[in-house]
Amino acid sequence: MSPTEPTPPARGIAVPGPRRDAPRLWIAEIFHSLQGEGSLTGVPSVFVRTAGCNLRCRWCDTPYASWNPTGSRLTVAEIIATSERLAGRATRHVVLTGGEPMVARGIHDLAQAFRERDWHITIETAGTKRPDGIACDLASLSPKLSHATPQSGEASPGWISRHESLRWQPGVIEEWILGGEYQLKFVIATAQHFHEMETMLGTLGERGIPIRPWCVQVMPEGTVQEVLESRQRELLPLCKDRGYRYCERRHIHWFGNTAGT
Repeated sequence: MSPTEPTPPARGIAVPGPRRDAPRLWIAEIFHSLQGEGSLTGVPSVFVRTAGCNLRCRWCDTPYASWNPTGSRLTVAEIIATSERLAGRATRHVVLTGGEPMVARGIHDLAQAFRERDWHITIETAGTKRPDGIACDLASLSPKLSHATPQSGEASPGWISRHESLRWQPGVIEEWILGGEYQLKFVIATAQHFHEMETMLGTLGERGIPIRPWCVQVMPEGTVQEVLESRQRELLPLCKDRGYRYCERRHIHWFGNTAGT
């Protein structure tokens, strides 16, 4: 399959077919669930997952939106209609996620459409693309540490080089942080990764970027409960010592590592 051509959606809900004459976004899935990570954990939200990513994280838990993207081309109007149908009357939080939503053509138009309808907008991004004025109430920034870079044989040399050169963009992160509410969410597997995270935070501090410790979220890497609990035991004392927030992956506990949750 060509990486630029969508296939029919294999996950998520059925969505209406796009009009041929309207700009369309490549969408992997749209679903209604509870936010499982970060400062809005537990909040009912509609998740709009774009297909396509400019990184190739070796532990990516949504490869159907990154390594092997699938989905449908949908207009902004169709995405809004599907989101409102799923949300009903109660939910007015949307999470634009991926993949990498900021590489999706039309993402600014989509965010603006949600803003005009008074939705709270969270954008989950690796922070490799500038915000450029996008409508956003909470920037959930997840810069990638070195352990996310594919090893030889796991991806093409071109992708390995591209990923490594893009994964950490402190100037872009600065723009997001200065633009409004944010959380910095780091995926950590070991204490070594924790110290690498602190080096990255130090780089931001040297740029004069005000980092509030409680906005730093330390999230264990893993997709099964046993692994998450094992890493939690190592990370909790470090968070307590530094004043960072420990970030659960509650959706794994609630639903397992399942698409559409």
